[in-house]
Amino acid sequence: MQKINCDVNNCSHNNSGVCYSNRVDIGGMSASSERRTCCGSFLHAAHYSDLTNNTNSNGQCDALTCNAYNCTHNYNKLCKLDSINVSGDGAQIYVETKCSSFDCK
Repeated sequence: MQKINCDVNNCSHNNSGVCYSNRVDIGGMSASSERRTCCGSFLHAAHYSDLTNNTNSNGQCDALTCNAYNCTHNYNKLCKLDSINVSGDGAQIYVETKCSSFDCK
């Protein structure tokens, strides 16, 4: 199972719907819904296309941090889920992305 499933097709870390970033940071400190979250690791492929598959491990991203304190899956800034979904196809900047796995406490 992939750690981060991503439909942000124009992100430089997206490889066939799977995130290959070295680390993913989910933002949304005071979020009360998924649309108030974001993927802080988003980099537009038009500017950073050479970063695809940019992990220190042998596969997809396995380092996921979460600053969405109101999410039920956040445990000490780490996500308790085995995998998450990131949305925002067509995003131009990171605030146009979101963690679709967010569940408010």
